Amino acid sequence: MAKAQNPYYPIETEILEVIEETPTIKTFLLQPQEPIPFKAGQFMELTVPGLGEAPFTPSSSPLQTEKMEITVLRTGTVTDALHEMKAGQKLGLRGPFGKGYPVEKLYGKEVLVVGGGVGLAPLRSLIYTLLDDIGKFKRVSIKYGARTPQELCFRSEFEEWGSKKGVDMKVTIDLPAPGWTGTVGLVTVLLEKLNIDLKNSYAVSCGPEVMLKFVTLKLLEEGFEPEQIYLSMNRNMSCGVGKCGHCIVGRYFLCKDGPDMCYADIMDVPNLFG
Repeated sequence: MAKAQNPYYPIETEILEVIEETPTIKTFLLQPQEPIPFKAGQFMELTVPGLGEAPFTPSSSPLQTEKMEITVLRTGTVTDALHEMKAGQKLGLRGPFGKGYPVEKLYGKEVLVVGGGVGLAPLRSLIYTLLDDIGKFKRVSIKYGARTPQELCFRSEFEEWGSKKGVDMKVTIDLPAPGWTGTVGLVTVLLEKLNIDLKNSYAVSCGPEVMLKFVTLKLLEEGFEPEQIYLSMNRNMSCGVGKCGHCIVGRYFLCKDGPDMCYADIMDVPNLFG
């Protein structure tokens, strides 16, 4: 059966480069045997031959289909193995899966992007999409936090993003650190007294579930409606095609209906944030 007809068949992929973002996070520049078109927010299943696979959202621009960047936090068996791999080694990729971010809905609006830790990786793909066509958006505000300066992903790109016309970029770390002169506090401190047109805005957030919980509560407190909040619910996505049931949230399969979900659709799900 042809690969295009079989969603379980991985495409052979070569690692071109491994970039160390932080002590626990690496970005892998990959070249699959055939181009893989995707939308910002869609995810891929990445296979380590002989070991297993895990879901990751590309952190590169969707405009680049011949190569793909995937950013990986070292957290377990598959990610441990990935972090030991080098340029020239082979992996498998299958996908993309999910719907991705509702970019068209954001046209003409203020877009608030809120990330925590490695959660900036999926958002980076969205940020590239927004910046590539910045004239279609009223304004883009990027709020990002990590525990320490050393754990900030893509730090070398912050100045470039923030220098774009129509873009506001603010960064915080959880606790004071030597040499850090920026904001200190959880990422929610960047959401206080937002200078934003609430009636004409959307917020998109990605990060640990506990962060998503408190970001959502803060956005509601600041005046956002549930319909204006989108959350990246990256949880237990195994098969990618709505068969295994591991990613069910309420009546939704995150692998098919998400993973980026409107809060209004899932707000009544018990224990939503674990």
